This record gives sequence, structure tokens and C-alpha cells, in this order.
Amino acid sequence: MNHDILTSVTSLPLHLFIKSGDNVPIRTESSWEEEKTEILERANWLCDKVITEPKKLLKEMPSFLGEEYGGQWAIYSCAMLSAALLNISRLYPEELPQCLNRLEKLVEVTMSPEIRHYDTIAWKKDALETLPGKRGHMTYLSLLAWTIGNYKLAGGTSTTFDELFQSCCEALNRRTLESKNLCLPSFPNGIVFFPDMLVTIVALHHHDLLYGDCYGETVERWLEKAKTEWIHPNTGLLLAELNKNSVGRAPRGSYGALSTYYLSLIDPDFAHQQYGKMMQTFAKEDDVAGKTVFGIKEYLRKSPAMTFDYDAGPIISGFSPSGTAWAIGSATFFEDWETRSRLLRTGEMAGGTVRRKGKQHYRLSQFALVGEAVVLAMRTNTHP
Repeated sequence: MNHDILTSVTSLPLHLFIKSGDNVPIRTESSWEEEKTEILERANWLCDKVITEPKKLLKEMPSFLGEEYGGQWAIYSCAMLSAALLNISRLYPEELPQCLNRLEKLVEVTMSPEIRHYDTIAWKKDALETLPGKRGHMTYLSLLAWTIGNYKLAGGTSTTFDELFQSCCEALNRRTLESKNLCLPSFPNGIVFFPDMLVTIVALHHHDLLYGDCYGETVERWLEKAKTEWIHPNTGLLLAELNKNSVGRAPRGSYGALSTYYLSLIDPDFAHQQYGKMMQTFAKEDDVAGKTVFGIKEYLRKSPAMTFDYDAGPIISGFSPSGTAWAIGSATFFEDWETRSRLLRTGEMAGGTVRRKGKQHYRLSQFALVGEAVVLAMRTNTHP
């Protein structure tokens, strides 16, 4: 067996491995093909749903979310799918041409007026028409820049988006440096959500990987503040947010899992530290409806039987569906196969996979398309 192949592939759950005599996991060819088939078939289904007319994509979002939250779920569907396609191009090089074609179309969807409309609702101005300005639009610009960066990192040669990518990153960097604490609020209410801000840092980091050191100092300054000023004293985790007065809010499971995933893309050592603390703080096993469930709880000190959160989704017995899904990304990246397998089993219990004609998806993704995109990005979160 080629050991280099084994160590480079980070998307295999524990149940796809057998143990060798020295207790080292090794894969079988059949299990590798099983995982590959599932990933590619899920990508096929997602691309049909997401890479489409923007208005059609928006109609896939739950109507009760309204235009603003529905738009947020739509752009996250695009961004997470772009991350998954970059990962797939690395895991399966023969898929690169198709991934590049899909990524290019995905950027076009993401930059459309319809998809950025949620941001225009919030800021009362269009993000791309106000790039020279100083105010707002962080979530849209960073997600767009990240998506373009994923296309370029996969090897995309089209120069169509180059100027826009440069302009987005320049605006994000300038506005970050002009802010009072190197943080940009997600929306006009002044709250800094750290998972959102981390997308800005990822986008700037990816820019430097592509074009040389332009924003490295900003990235390093931000990470240093994260490690020293924005750590929750009781858990050691990055705070969930800062309010408009720069007062921090205690970590949550969904925020911690997502922040740790983004950190894996820019600072693996810090991410590994945060992953250990996140699992220690938020990992939970409990009986739900007669089944043993393992996942990420949403709150530090409460465990509601049932509630709904726009970021975490439907919280049942304290479990966070978003936190559980995002935690798969770090488990995959750090090759924590046992945890990854248990998280995926929980996803299967909750979602229920539907397979049909070379495509598959979780049944729940017909309600929450973004969840399917998140899980695909997380289960393929591989080293560059």
C-alpha cells in the first residue's frame, strides 16, 4: 500500500478502516471507493441545486426565513460548496476539470445582484458599488472573495474575477485596519461575529497564497489578538462575538465549531488547540428518542428540549445541528477518525440519505440545502 496516499487522504471515517498488527488504521480499496462515490454523488446533487439561476436558488431557502436570512443561507450554500469543490479537486485530481467548471459558474452565482441582495437590505447600499468606501458589507465581500479564492486555488486560469478579487480583499483589509479592534461587524448593529470575521482572514490569507505577501501582517495581527485578547477564560475558546461596545460573549457550540474549521485553513496549530478545547467543552452523548446520539451541544449552561436558532438550526435535547456538522471539518482535518465517524452517524440518523440515479443527499437538505453543502465541505476538509 502507498503510505503517501494514506496520509494525504483525510476524508475517510473510522468505519472505512481496518486495524493492522501495530494498531495503525489502514484503508481497503473497496472502502476508499465507497467514500469517493458518496462524496461525488453528493456533489452532483448539490451542484444541480446551487449552480442555477440565482432566483431559483433563493426559492430553495425556507420561506419563513424571509429575504435577509434566506439570502444568508443561500450565499453560505454557495461558499461551502466552493470549499467542497476545491477539496474534491485535491482529493481526486481526475475531477479537477469538472470542479473548475463548476467553481467558475459558482462564482458567477455568488456575485449576482440577487444573491447579494440580503446584504443590500441590511446596509441600504450595494456591496460591489461601494467598494472604495469605508463601511460595512463584510459578510458578503468575504464570502465572495473566499469563493473566488477557492476557484483560483484549484487552478482556475480565467482572469474574469481577478480584479474583483483584488478589490474585495483590498476593501476588507483597509476596513479591518481602520476599525478600532481589527474587527468588522457583520451588519449595521455593530456586533462582530467571530466566525464571520474569520472568513475575512481566510480570504486575505488565500490572496497571499496566490499572489505573495500583501496582507500577511493583517492576518498575523488579527490571529495574535484572537489568541491573547478574545479567549474565553473558562473554556480557552475563541469568544462567540463582540458587541458594539467590544464586550465579549461566551462561546457557543456552533460558533466554536465553525471558527475552528476556518482556523484550520490559516493556522493549523491554533486550530488544533481550539479543536481539543471545543470537543472538551461542547461534545455530548445522550439518548434521544431511544437512540444514542453523539454531537455538539449549542450552549454552555442550558440544554433546551427543543428550540430554533437562525444560526444553529433546530436545537433538540441541547444538540446543535450546525455545530455537529461543522465539527466534522476539524475532525477530518486532524484525522480524528473515531470522532468523525460518530458525527457522521449522527448526521445520518438526523438526515437520512436519499440515493437516486447517481446522486445522493440528506432528506433534510430539501428543507435546509445549506446543511448539505456544509457537511460536504467538512467531510472533505483536506490538507493543501
